[in-house]
Amino acid sequence: MAVQTVASTTDTTASTPSAASPVDLGPAAALACRECGHRVPLGPVFACEECFGPLEIAYDFSAYDTEKLRKRIEAGPANIWRYAPLLPVPADVADKPNINPGWTKLVKADNLARELGVTGGLYVKDDSGNPTHSFKDRVVAQAIEAARAFGFTTLSCSSTGNLAGAVGAAAARAGFRSCVFIPHDLEQGKVVMAAVYGGELVGIEGNYDDVNRFCSELIGDSAGEGWGFVNVNLRPYYAEGSKTLAYEICEQLGWRLPDQLVVPIASGSQLTKIDKGLQELIKLGLVEDKPYRIFGAQAEGCSPVSTAYKAGHDVVRPQKPDTIAKSLAIGNPADGPYVLDIARRTGGAVEDVTDEQVVDAIKLLARTEGIFAETAGGVTVGVTKKLIEDGVLDPSLTTVVLNTGDGLKTLDAVAGTGLTATIRPNLDSFREAGLA
Repeated sequence: MAVQTVASTTDTTASTPSAASPVDLGPAAALACRECGHRVPLGPVFACEECFGPLEIAYDFSAYDTEKLRKRIEAGPANIWRYAPLLPVPADVADKPNINPGWTKLVKADNLARELGVTGGLYVKDDSGNPTHSFKDRVVAQAIEAARAFGFTTLSCSSTGNLAGAVGAAAARAGFRSCVFIPHDLEQGKVVMAAVYGGELVGIEGNYDDVNRFCSELIGDSAGEGWGFVNVNLRPYYAEGSKTLAYEICEQLGWRLPDQLVVPIASGSQLTKIDKGLQELIKLGLVEDKPYRIFGAQAEGCSPVSTAYKAGHDVVRPQKPDTIAKSLAIGNPADGPYVLDIARRTGGAVEDVTDEQVVDAIKLLARTEGIFAETAGGVTVGVTKKLIEDGVLDPSLTTVVLNTGDGLKTLDAVAGTGLTATIRPNLDSFREAGLA
C-alpha cells in the first residue's frame, strides 16, 4: 500500500487516560513510578500523576517456589510464554491468538570470538528469528495482551520501522485494527514489511521524535479513543517483553548470568528491562547472584546517551539523528538517564561507532558466523569490537552481544556488496577469473 504522509506537529500536550478497572494480568499487581514509587491500579497509563515519572509493572512473586518455577518454565512452550509466570499476562495467554515470539537462538560465536580476541566465550543472541524478524515481536506480544484486557479496538505505535511491522502482524493475527506511524523516509524494506499486513501505515514528515509527539497528541484527542499505542499508553506492559531476552539468555546458558552484555540503545528501554529481568532472576533464586556488566551501543550519528556517558553527565541532551542505523535513531531517548545509571552501576559503559564501522561490523558478523544483521546489529558488534580494542570490555569473560533484527530489512547499508565475478559458462572462463 502507499504511505499516506501528513505534516508533523510540535504540540507536545497529551492527556493521561484514567486507570481501568481491575484486570487479570497474572502476577502484575500494580503500576509503580520508577522515580517516587507511587502506585496506581493496572490501567492504560504511563506517567505518574504525582511526579510525572515513568510507570512500570510491580509484581507479586511471593508465592513462587524456585524449583517448581524452574520446572514450570522448562516445561513451557518454546516462546516467551514459557515465562508467563513472570510477565503481565493471564495464565491462559498461550491459548490466545498471538504471534508467539521468542526462544530465539543463542549462537556460540567462536569464529567471531577468534577474530576479536575473545577467549571467555562469545555469544550472539540472534533475535532476527522472530516472526517479523526483530525483537519488537516480543514487546508487541505483551502489548496485545494489555490491549485485550483494557478493551482497545485499534493497535498503534510510533516506530522507526521494526515496531511498525510487528504491530501490523500481531494486530492481524489477534483481530485488531492497526494504524501505525513512521518517519516518511524509512528504509523501503521496512515500509513494505509494515504495509503488507493490511493495516494503515502513515508517514510523518519529520524524524522519530516528531512521530512520537504526534502520537502523544492523538492519544489526548477524541480521534484516538479506543486506541492502544503500544509504546505510549501501553508502554509499561509493552516494555516488559524485553525482559524475556534476559530470561532466555540465562536459561540458554544453563541458568547462568553472562558476565557482560552489549545491548543497542534506541529509547533505552530494552537495556533497562534486560537489567530488570536479570535482577528478577537473581531475586527468585533462578540464577546465582554475581556481578555482571551491561554496555550500551549507539551509532555516532545518534548518540545522545553515549555523549552524556563520556561527559560524565546525568542528563541526556537530545540530538538530531543522522545515521544509517535508523532503528536506533531516537534523538531524545526516554530511558536514557536510566541507561546511564545501569551502565555505571554495573561497571559497563556506553559507546558509539561511525556508520562506516557499522557496515564493517555487519559484514564481519556475516563472514564469521553466517548471521546477516540489520544496522542495529552492526552497531552492537561494532561497539563490542571497539570496547575490546580500547581495553574496556574484558575478552576473558563470557560476553553476549544482541542482534535485534534481520539484515534483509536494511539492504541499502550494504548495497555495494555484490558479485565476485561474472564468467562464461565454461571452465576456461572460471580459471581466467582466478576462481580455481
